Amino acid sequence: MSSEITVTFPGNLKVEANIGEFVIPTDQPEKSGGDGSAPSPFVLFASSIATCAGYFALKFCRTRELDTTGMKLSMKYAWDKEQKRFPKMTVELTLPDGFPEKYRSAILRSMDQCVVKQHILNPPEFDIAIV
Repeated sequence: MSSEITVTFPGNLKVEANIGEFVIPTDQPEKSGGDGSAPSPFVLFASSIATCAGYFALKFCRTRELDTTGMKLSMKYAWDKEQKRFPKMTVELTLPDGFPEKYRSAILRSMDQCVVKQHILNPPEFDIAIV
C-alpha cells in the first residue's frame, strides 16, 4: 500500500498537507513570522504521538467493553534551550473511575504500541529529491 501527501503553500508561512479529501493546515507562531492561524508542524507531530497513544488506549477499552467516560490523555514536553530540542515527552493517561486494577499495566503496554512512536524508535529512510 502506498500513500501520498501533497503540500501546498497558501501564503506567508502557511503550509498545508493535502491527504485525499483532507487538508491539514500548519502555520508558524507570530513570533516566528507566521500568522499563528494553525498549529506548527512540530505541534502536529507531537499531537500525532498523543492521539496515537490515545487511540490504542481507546481500542484497548472498547475491546474489553470498558467504560471510557472521564478517560483523558495529556502529553507534556518542554524545550531545552541548550539542546535546541524537546528531549522528553511524557504521556499521561487519566483512567476513568472504576477502571479495573488488573488492566492498568496492560493498557500502558497497549499505548506503547503506537505506530507513530514505533516510527521514531525505528525510523524510516528518508529520500529528499527535486523533480
